[in-house]
Parts: sequence; structure tokens; C-alpha cells
Amino acid sequence: MTDQITQQRINQAAWAACDTFRGVVDATQYKDYVLVMLFLKYISDIWVDHKVQYEKQFAGDSRRIDRRLERERFPLPEGASFSDLYKQREAANIGELINEALEAIEDANRAKLDGVFRNIDFNSEANLGQVKDRNRRLKNLLEDFAKPDLDLRPSRVSDDIIGETYIYLISRFASDAGKKAGEFYTPSSVSELLAKIAAPKSGNEIFDPACGSGSLLIQAASEVGSHDYALYGQESNGATWALARMNMFMHANDSARIDWCDTLNNPTLLEHDQLKKFDIVVANPPFSLDKWGAENAEHDRFGRFWRGVPPKGKGDYAFISHMIETAKRLTGRVAVIVPHGVLFRAGSEGRIRQALIEENLLDAVVGLPGNLFTTTGIPVAILVFDRSREAGGANESRTDVLFVDASREFTPAKAQNLLDAGHIAKIVDVYRRRADVDKYSHLASREEIVSNEFNLNIPRYVDTFEAEEQVDVAAVQREIEQIEAELVEVRGRMKGYLKELGLDD
Repeated sequence: MTDQITQQRINQAAWAACDTFRGVVDATQYKDYVLVMLFLKYISDIWVDHKVQYEKQFAGDSRRIDRRLERERFPLPEGASFSDLYKQREAANIGELINEALEAIEDANRAKLDGVFRNIDFNSEANLGQVKDRNRRLKNLLEDFAKPDLDLRPSRVSDDIIGETYIYLISRFASDAGKKAGEFYTPSSVSELLAKIAAPKSGNEIFDPACGSGSLLIQAASEVGSHDYALYGQESNGATWALARMNMFMHANDSARIDWCDTLNNPTLLEHDQLKKFDIVVANPPFSLDKWGAENAEHDRFGRFWRGVPPKGKGDYAFISHMIETAKRLTGRVAVIVPHGVLFRAGSEGRIRQALIEENLLDAVVGLPGNLFTTTGIPVAILVFDRSREAGGANESRTDVLFVDASREFTPAKAQNLLDAGHIAKIVDVYRRRADVDKYSHLASREEIVSNEFNLNIPRYVDTFEAEEQVDVAAVQREIEQIEAELVEVRGRMKGYLKELGLDD
């Protein structure tokens, strides 16, 4: 390939395109416009690149060229490409023209893009301002994406770089969006840790029931080391679901199935009218979700809440129950991020927790530092469940639970704390070895957990207490006496100076 550009250059160019909106449009809204435009530019540049190749290869044979273009990954209708819109950037109705182009692209790619653009309106006065301001912003956006550094033709830029740019933008939007970012983003270091702990293998089906923009699924896929996997996700927010769909395409995961649905009340990933089962289930679900559907849980037709119905104001165990019931019996693995209250709260949550431990499903509890997320400063934990430990599974004889206190393992940063590669490697190594490390991890027996009344609060199992250094009282007294003697001497000198200056009165 010629004229290669670096990841940093393309990231910077894409982020610069956001300047049009920053400060006048909320980050949770303008992210959709920028990411859709990036996707449009991506598929348009692929189309242009391939069209040039076919025209050279089949010079003069227009029918053959057209047939090849019809079989492209994303066929583009006449007049709907980025370059077509760029030529019309001064049009008084440019917002309408972009909407029409996206609708035409969706119609031409119904199997892949059905509904992906339905939640985005480039002619929205509410989001983009009145006509004059809206037109100026859209013109600037088109011009920014037309710059050389955002020439995304395959002959210049690999899919890996483009996919990473998409993830980079999502992470930057999350930083700007603050607490609202929890709807669509899990920090990349947390995603990487969760994916490594889940340890998907070649041939696995991987599922995220609260997938947001899909970055955790992408990270889990990267752990496989081959393209022999299948990705599945569910997301309740329509705009975020669209981001996840585009994220899959930008990472060449065209066959990923991402459903727009309410996971807890209307799951759609079914087989023979029952919940589909997966090898790996990972998620960073919303913490302590209120009004999650407790009123319907007792009569859930899939029987997910047979261990108990979680409180109506805290949906944490509702997601956990769903994840365990969608993991393959005897082999499936679950890794989920939870607030610490999940480890020790009583009532129905305590009963569900006890049932999961008595079934021998819980494999590990990993405590993480606070302030890892843009959405909250509270520390969180990872729960790992392994269905190979249940009766009849390959690991049914393993009855201990590994507790890891990694709460002090982080790199401080201005906005939020970070897990670096060393922190992740340490946690994963201790987990895989199931190692007892002083003041860091402990392999707790079933009896220990029972004696703690099934309370999983990590300090009950990992003692991180650091004894204070003993104080030599006599030495301290001698130091005080020396300081007092020096102070008397200093006061004497000061009195002499004041007398010489005539200030002793």
C-alpha cells in the first residue's frame, strides 16, 4: 500500500472534526453525527477504491464493472456517497440530503443496515440548531472528513486502524459525556481485563446482554486470536444499538448479531423459543438499575429468576441471573462487572448469592480500584462464574473461590484512574494460577464463605492491613527536647536583633 498514515494522525483528524459541535451540542448527541459520518466516509472510500480497481481491471466492460460493484460489501446507490454529499455541502437543504443518502444506503443494504440510521436526523433543529447554523455545522463536518488524513481507502488505511479510530472516538466522547457515558462505553483497560479473565477460545460464541456500543465484545473477540468466533449482543437504547452495529462493521465483524431489545423483559436471542446458550457471557450492565421489571420476574417464561427475584430498585442480580442462564451448562463462563453492594447486600440478593455459591458456580471475586469509570467514582468488582464447576462438569471438584484485592493497583490520572498493562497482567496471572498472594489474593474454602454467612466482601478474605511502624517514644522525647533547646537559642538571638534595631519595646 502507498501513502500509509498512522493511527495517531487519523485519530487526531477524526477528533478535530468534532470541533464543529463541541460547546454547542451535548457530547451524547454529537457523537452520533460524527460516528455516522465516519462510517459513511469509510464505506464510501472502500467503494471508490474498489471501483477504480474494477475500472482498470475490466476497462470498457461497464456491465462487468457494475456486477462487481453490486457484490460489494456495502453497495452504494447513485448519489449517496460521501463525495456526492461533499459536492453539495453549500446546499440550503444539506441536512435533508444527508438523511436521504443514509436512507438510500440503508435500503440498498437492508440485510446489514436495517434500522441503523433511523435514530439519526441530520436535519434536526433541536440538536443542530436553526437552518443557518445547522447548514454551517454540516458543511464544516463534511469538509473536515474530506481532508487528506481522513482518506480511508483500503489502499491507504487498514481496517484495524479504522476500527481503532472508532473506538478512540467513543472513548473521547465518553470522557466528554461524563455520567451519561455509562450508556455506551466501558473503559478499554477494564474491557481488556474482563476479556482476558473470560478467556474466550477459538470456536466460541460470545455474548454481551448489555453491550452498549459493542467495545467489550470487540475486545473479547481480539482475545481469541483467530476469526473463528461468533459475536452476539443486546442493547436497549436504539441510538447506542446503532453505534454497536457500526462498530462491528468497522472491525470487520459483519456477521455479529446485535439485537435492539430490553434484555431483562424481552430477550430476543432465542433457540426453539428458549434462551440461546453461549460459551462466554460478559457484561458491564447498568449498576443497580431501578424499575428493571421485577413485577414480571416471578412469572418469567424463561425461568431465569428461580433462585429468587431481585429487589425492584436494584437490577444487578437480574442481569447476573440472565447471564448465568444464557451460559452453556457444564462449560459456559460468565464475567460481569458489579458494584460492591452485590457482594454483601442482604434480603433477596443475599439468598440469590447463597444459592449461586451452593451450586458451586462462583469462581472468583476481583476487587478493582475506584474512579475507573467516567460514570462513577465508586470501586467495582468482577464476578466470575464457571458452569464447569456445577455437578457433572469437568471442574465440579473445585469448591474454593479466589478473592483478589486489586483496589490499590492503578495509575492515577487527572480525570480517572487507569489500569495499565502491568496491573492487568498481575490480576490475570494470579487468577489463572489461583494463587494466594500476601495482602493481594486469597483462595477461600467453601467453609470460610459459609462461616461468613455467604458475605463476599473482599476484606473478609484478603487482609491488606499494614502494621504501623513502632514509635521509639524515648527517641521522640529526646528530639523534642533538642528542638526546644534550639528554639530558646533562636529566641535569644532574635531578642538581641530587635534590641539593636530599637524594636525591643
